[in-house]
Formats: sequence, C-alpha cells, structure tokens
Amino acid sequence: MRVVIAGGGTGGHLFPGLALAEELERRAGAEIVFMGTEKGIESKVVPKKGYQIIFLPAEGVAGKAGLSRLRAVAKLMASVLKAKKLLGSIEPDIVVGTGGYVSVSPIVAAWLSSIPVIIMEQNVYPGAANRWLSKIAGAVAATYMESTQYLPKGKTFLTGNPVRAEVLSATRENSFGLFELEPEGLFTVFVSGGSAGATSINKAVTGALEHLQDMKEHIQFLHQSGQRDYQAVREAYRRQGYRAMVVPFIYQMPEAYAVADLVISRAGATTLAELTALGKPAVLVPYPYAGAHQEFNAKKLEAFGAARLLMDNELSGERVAREIMGLVENETERNEMAARSKAVGQPEAARKAAELVMSLAKLKKKA
Repeated sequence: MRVVIAGGGTGGHLFPGLALAEELERRAGAEIVFMGTEKGIESKVVPKKGYQIIFLPAEGVAGKAGLSRLRAVAKLMASVLKAKKLLGSIEPDIVVGTGGYVSVSPIVAAWLSSIPVIIMEQNVYPGAANRWLSKIAGAVAATYMESTQYLPKGKTFLTGNPVRAEVLSATRENSFGLFELEPEGLFTVFVSGGSAGATSINKAVTGALEHLQDMKEHIQFLHQSGQRDYQAVREAYRRQGYRAMVVPFIYQMPEAYAVADLVISRAGATTLAELTALGKPAVLVPYPYAGAHQEFNAKKLEAFGAARLLMDNELSGERVAREIMGLVENETERNEMAARSKAVGQPEAARKAAELVMSLAKLKKKA
C-alpha cells in the first residue's frame, strides 16, 4: 500500500501524520510519501525520520484581501496542478490530510484524480480548511466528539489524535542525561511555546524566577525557547542562578515529556494528545491569534480537571510563579490532575486512524 500524507507547517499538523505513518508501516508495510512546504517544520523533521518528502508551494488564503488574496489563490491553483501531476507519478492508494493550508492542494488534487481521501481533525472546533475539505473527503478522523457536529455525518469517525510510539515509550531514567539535568531530587518543569517558541510564555516564566527563590534548590527547568528569544531566556536563568537547560528547538520531545513533572505550554491539539496519553499535569496557555481553537481545546481539559488554564493576556511572572508553586507543593492535586489527564488520553488513536485509512484504501481497490 502506498500512502501520501499531506500537511505540516507546524508540529501540530505534522506529528499526527508521523504517528500515522509509523503505524501504517508497522501494520501494513505501507510505503509513505509526505507532501509539505520547504518553510515548515516538516522540511527538517521528516527527512530525519527517514521518509521521502516532496515540497509544494503553499500559502494561506484566509484573512487576506486584495492583491495578497489574489496571489495566494494563484499560488494555491499552481500547487494543485503540481500536486496532481506528482500524484499521477506516485500512484498512491490513498491521500491523508493532517490539516492546515499546507494540506489543501494535495487533497484537492487527489479528489480531482479520484484517489481516496481522508482528513484528520485534531481540534474541538475544526479549522476553515478542514471544514471545507471534509465535504470532498471519503472519511474524517476526528479527535473530539464535540467536533463531529461541524463535520459530515456518516463519514466522520472518532479515532483520537495519533501520538507517536516514541512519545509513549520514552523512559524517565534514560532521558535526564540527554538534557544534562539532575535525575533525582529536583522537580522538573518543562516549558514549551511550540516549535517557534512563544515570547509571552518566555517572558512570564523567566519573570517568575524571582518569585520562586525559596524553592530554587528544589526545582529545575527544561525550556524550549524558540530561536528569537534563546539568548535572553538562557541569560535569565543564568542570572537568577537556576538549574536549567534552554534550547531553541527540541527534536527529542518524547524525552522532554519523560523528564517533566509539570508542563507549561500552548494548547495545540497534538500537544494535548501527547500530554493526555502520558498523563502529564499541565498549565495551558492557548495561542490567542489563530481563532479560538486552542482555547476550546484547553477548556475541555480544564473542565475535566486534567489541566489548569491561563490565558495569554493573564500572563505575568507572579501569576506563573503562583501556578508552579501551587503544583510543586501540592502533590495530591498534581497526582489527581495526572490521573484525570491520563483518563482522557487516547493512546490507541494511531491504531484507529490506521485502520480507517486501510479500510478506505481497500474499498477503493475492490471498486
């Protein structure tokens, strides 16, 4: 079976595709080809995982007007034509879209070529691209029951959001050395604003350090800062005298989760799928500038008692310090949060999504 997985731009749209690819390889010996853009995270991560990737021109259309919108539409049309030609040479049994504007042209090209299509929807409230693509898809793999009301009935299946096997298998004992952190006696806070970092989170966490002086000897940090803020974040920890490993980008995310006693992060759907599959206590700070997707996702976990929600405009050093301090000192609450998180996790999502892909591909072959 030959499968094209289209999507990327951010880790949230790439990592579910990688998890699905691993499962399809394991279960069906599938040959996997990725399609994405040269600017997205997929250009670096996919080759490292040993998969072929083909780059397409892509640009978001939503929110643009005038000449910018015309240019984006023209680029989209050119991308569809290029994707259609490429699919003709690859001859895949099925094309899977993992969301975002990056996946639009390959999905449209597959539909025009009568190739079966599945799209994956990771959020509680589906994005504009997936709401439109769901109309031409043969099936939709949804993460949350709440999102099914926005998607076509009869072809939407609740699979969960696939999580990579390595995320589930990384061990705490073998991960501390990778980040040069103390393996015993210290509470480890993992901070991540996503693959590009988040300045608001970076400033709030480094601002919290002066309010956490009393527990300095009992706490350490692993901080994914993004390239832009790397030097400033690194210097803040050094100046305050905290034990910390600061890196612009973490490729070894499974190991980062493994060492974490508490995670402070954005609330992207893939991040939440990974946190809940592992049962990690978390303080979630939804990204405020891309609709309300992350806020919807985070509120669902907060309502279940699986995480704490902190809006971006509420961030301050004092507030973040209070959240950290409360969870460090209250082991009972932390353990309860971890248990509730694990209860809503879906570690079998990759298997369910792979079975859906295999079923649709088989139906096409029989036809």
